[in-house]
Amino acid sequence: MANEKLRGAIVESGMTLAEVGASLGVSTKTVERWINDPKRKPYRRFQYATASLLQRDVSYLWPEEQTSAEITEAGNAELVKLYPHRSVVPKQLWNQLYEQTREVFDVVVYSGFWLTEDAEFHRIVKEKSSAGVPVRFMLGDPDCPAVAVRGEDEGIGPAMASKIRNALVNYRPLFRLPGVEFRLHRTTLYNSLYRADNEMLANGHLYGVGAYMAPVLHIQRVPGGELFDAYAESIERVWDNARPISSPTDLGGTTA
Repeated sequence: MANEKLRGAIVESGMTLAEVGASLGVSTKTVERWINDPKRKPYRRFQYATASLLQRDVSYLWPEEQTSAEITEAGNAELVKLYPHRSVVPKQLWNQLYEQTREVFDVVVYSGFWLTEDAEFHRIVKEKSSAGVPVRFMLGDPDCPAVAVRGEDEGIGPAMASKIRNALVNYRPLFRLPGVEFRLHRTTLYNSLYRADNEMLANGHLYGVGAYMAPVLHIQRVPGGELFDAYAESIERVWDNARPISSPTDLGGTTA
C-alpha cells in the first residue's frame, strides 16, 4: 500500500517530486519509491529532512518508525561477511554474485584493473548483456583531480590514471555489447562498489594503502536495513554525475 500521507503532503506543498528530491539531495525515483513502496522507508536523516520540508511530523508521515535497536539489528543482518583485505576474498565470489544477477549489474571503481583481466568476468558480462540485464561501469576520469589525489594517496602517482586507461582498453570488446554502458566519474570514492541485484561487495579505501589491502564488506538488502541502500544511493549519485563514453579512447571533453 502506497504512503498516501506522504503523497498528500507533497501535493499540498505545491512541489513536484523532482523539487522534493532536489531539496533533499536524492533522485526523483527515490522519492517515488518512498511513496509507492512502503517497505522502502527513507533513512532516518531523510525522514526528518522530509518532515521539515513538508512541515509535517515524522510520526505522521511514517507512523511505524523503527527504534535504534531495530535499525542496528537490521544492519547486522545486512552484513553477510567482513573480509579484512580484498586479497582474501574468494576469487569466485565476485563472479558468483554477478552470475546470479537478474536486474542490477554495477561496477563503481577508479580502475578496478584486476577485474578487467578476468576472462570469466568478461564472459558473464556478455551473457548478462544477451539476457537483457543492464550493465553499468563507472570508472574514474583519468584526467580529473580525484584520480590524481588517489594515485598520490596510494603512492603510485600518475600510474593510477594509466591503470584506468589500460582498464578501458581491456574492456574494449564490451563497449559493443547491447545494454552495457561506460561512464567516467570525477568523484572522490571512499569505496569501490560491486553491486549484483540485492547483494554488494564494498571495498573500502584507506589512505596510503592499495584497495587490495583494504577491507571488503559483503552486504545484502534486508527489510528495514539502511546499510545496503546507503551504498546503493551513492552508486546512483556517481552514475548521475558521470559522463558517458562510447569507446576506450573517448576521454576528452571533461571539465574541472
